[in-house]
Amino acid sequence: MTTIFSILIFISKSGQKIMDVVSMILGIVMILIVAYVMVLSNPPYGDALVHTFAPEHPFKLILPIITLVGGTVEGFITFAGAHRILNSGIKGKEYLPFVNRSAIAGVLTTGIMRTLLFLAVLGVVVTGVILSTDNPPASVFEHAIGPIGKNIFGIVIFAAAMSSVIGSAYTSATFLRTLHQSLFNKNNLIVIVFIVISTLIFLSIGKPVSLLIIAGAINGWILPITLGAILIANRKKSIVGDYKHPSWMLIFGIIAVIVTIITGIFSLQDIASLWKG
Repeated sequence: MTTIFSILIFISKSGQKIMDVVSMILGIVMILIVAYVMVLSNPPYGDALVHTFAPEHPFKLILPIITLVGGTVEGFITFAGAHRILNSGIKGKEYLPFVNRSAIAGVLTTGIMRTLLFLAVLGVVVTGVILSTDNPPASVFEHAIGPIGKNIFGIVIFAAAMSSVIGSAYTSATFLRTLHQSLFNKNNLIVIVFIVISTLIFLSIGKPVSLLIIAGAINGWILPITLGAILIANRKKSIVGDYKHPSWMLIFGIIAVIVTIITGIFSLQDIASLWKG
């Protein structure tokens, strides 16, 4: 269903404008529904706040943290907003404040969504409920609001799938169309082909929960690779002209690259055991 709706969007000549509106609506729907479930589950907010900064088993959190970071600021998300802005004709130093606001708003929105979902899950598991291994999030919704919870979760997962498919396919297409001049004006066609191929691969492999975790963890490698490339590029005048990147941002960027490389190595080890399991 997600594949069909996504393809219908990009068949339209106004596909990119429709994409923007649909993505915004889907995001609002997801946040409102998950917030409602969180309130019903009544999680221990105080304990959650304390253990956020003082976890009992910090080393066991490496894979979950990388997965969350990878799903929040990495993968196609790193490029999606930037590519959409560039394709809209917005470029140049004078637009830096706008770009910064857009990036911060995007990260905060995804951060809020993940926080709400975490608290909703926490509110259920602290009552002693054992979540289904086949579909943990769906069982959270079911225990929080009853049998209809699975149907409500279906709406959330559909919205998440739609926004992810649209965003990742669009971003991938913006890369692929630069490979040859003949592809440059066929962005929508590339998006449709990409969605169809991705769907076939998913159906042939299965294991949706494992694939989701693995995708998030692998995305964790995109930050050090892309950030490292950007840090090198911003020192070259042939690329950035007279723009001068702040030294403090360069230092923190280098630290972020080193840290994410180290944690990425650990996450790959955990992925191997997860896939075998």
